[in-house]
Amino acid sequence: MKLSVVVPVYNMAADGKLEYCLDSLVSQTLEDGSYEIIAVDDCSTDNSYEILKSYQDRYPGRFIAIHSEKNLHQGGAKNIGLAIAKGEWLGFIDADDWITPDYYEKLIRKAEETGADMVGCDYNLTHEHSFKVGQIVHNNNFEQTGVMDHDRYAKLLIETGSLVVKIYRRELILKDYVPGTKDKLDVFPENIFYEDNAVSNTWMTRSKHFEYIQEPLYYYYQHDASTVHSISRKNLEDRMAAGRMIVSEARENGYFEEYKPEIEFQYTVLFYVNTLFSAMPKKFRVPGCYSFTKALGKEMKETFPDFQNNPYYIEKIHPEEKKLIGFQMRSHLFFYVYYRLLWFYRDLRSGKKS
Repeated sequence: MKLSVVVPVYNMAADGKLEYCLDSLVSQTLEDGSYEIIAVDDCSTDNSYEILKSYQDRYPGRFIAIHSEKNLHQGGAKNIGLAIAKGEWLGFIDADDWITPDYYEKLIRKAEETGADMVGCDYNLTHEHSFKVGQIVHNNNFEQTGVMDHDRYAKLLIETGSLVVKIYRRELILKDYVPGTKDKLDVFPENIFYEDNAVSNTWMTRSKHFEYIQEPLYYYYQHDASTVHSISRKNLEDRMAAGRMIVSEARENGYFEEYKPEIEFQYTVLFYVNTLFSAMPKKFRVPGCYSFTKALGKEMKETFPDFQNNPYYIEKIHPEEKKLIGFQMRSHLFFYVYYRLLWFYRDLRSGKKS
């Protein structure tokens, strides 16, 4: 089997979203019998699983529908799919996104022509179900490509790009695992969002050769229910958990010291900066915001005391964010009051209600 594509599915039946994704998968230009689609229903409460079973009936041998009795989030659903995946190459897709008909053919061809064990491309953001190209996002860059060395690894760790917009040679993820010998693997953390962030660094550092196609072959569907648009205490805590896993994965797999500046910056952005400035806006009404953000700052300072001197932090973090972070590192009370008064004033000037 050339390729296995794992699709975690949860409550995607409405508005034809799931069918649009699955139609793009079953219509790939790869030779029939050379790839399998493993769609894992993560205990949906709508009729997503019935839709998956209908595709399995229509495309036997190409499409496998699995139902999880427990809701394990995307990480758990991916683990279930990976446990039976037979492909030499592994791919993932979110169930509300879709791909061009030649997406996997182009990625695999690039790998075979170059000897790469990981290949990515660009994606585009879209608000409609069509193949019209929307806002293009360059998922990687050519400075990261080729036979991997220290500099290329460092560049890849700083800008890993989306995990779903790549294919991976099997051993990068599953090493010597034999398909079907376990009901479920533990590749991804379960029951949290941001599961990709937690583990993808390890795959990057296992890669020997990375290649990139500068074409937007993946369609990333933008809608209000997307994880990236959701702000809740659970969402924020999951982001922090994923940040902690980035550090523990690097330590356990032996690349923390060599790439400490990159790991420190990744942790700073995911665990701290993004969480802090998602929690603080009053409109999100995060419960216990004051104590939550105070504990966040304290843990950041304890984990990486000198993070404000990190060269990537100095170069890449917005000056206003650096100023506000500096306030919090000196006095959380001052930071909190200053931030809320600043945005009250800005909202007042713009005519918005706080």
